[in-house]
Amino acid sequence: MSTSYRRVVLKLSGEAFAPPEIGYGIDAGIVQRIAQEISDARRDLGLEVAVVVGGGNIWRGLSGESRGMDRARADYMGMLATVINALALQDALEAIDQPTRVQTAISMSQVAEPYIPLRAMRHLEKGRVVVFAAGTGNPFFTTDTTAALRAAEVRADALLKGTHSGVDGVYTDDPRTNPEARRYKRVSYLDVIKKGLKVMDSTAITFCMDNKLPIVVFNMSEPGNIRTALAGGDIGTIVNNDDTEEAS
Repeated sequence: MSTSYRRVVLKLSGEAFAPPEIGYGIDAGIVQRIAQEISDARRDLGLEVAVVVGGGNIWRGLSGESRGMDRARADYMGMLATVINALALQDALEAIDQPTRVQTAISMSQVAEPYIPLRAMRHLEKGRVVVFAAGTGNPFFTTDTTAALRAAEVRADALLKGTHSGVDGVYTDDPRTNPEARRYKRVSYLDVIKKGLKVMDSTAITFCMDNKLPIVVFNMSEPGNIRTALAGGDIGTIVNNDDTEEAS
């Protein structure tokens, strides 16, 4: 099976790792399924795959701030949560013989490599999956922005954003509350910003627009969708500079 991509960055929220009925913690079965799909696609399609993980299943900086915590300190706690998820994904990948490296933006040499773009690209060229953790290493930035930055830095062909809410792309309205909402097949960066569509934060969208980095938004909770997205299949919504087109 051929793919339209050579190198991609896959963005996964921390909640994607959690048991759906609880919404927090790590479900080993879900992590193993994600790891299997990533490994299969990398091997069968000859892809170079990097992953950015969130930490919302363990801690969210904004939640801490809302309870009176210092925002920067709360964000650093969130960065540490992403490292826990990254190590869980690394373990699941290596358990199925997929070589993996975790790189973090905060130095913690006992458990992961420091983030070095050229080293990350070398790992990818050697067939290793690289998991980026600890965000950008700076507070006040989301892991969406991290994913956009890392995708540009390692010269990825696309940024794939897997959602965990069951919504299979970008819609004109929330399809969970509005049955008339229609899914976009394609939507421009500018329309995402102007219409306030829930894709990624505005900093990440603007960065992708400036760097002409396409974004594919898809439902990663459905088994098989990660592989389809990595293969460049017809799935979800593509955000790029093309004219906006709604699905019928």
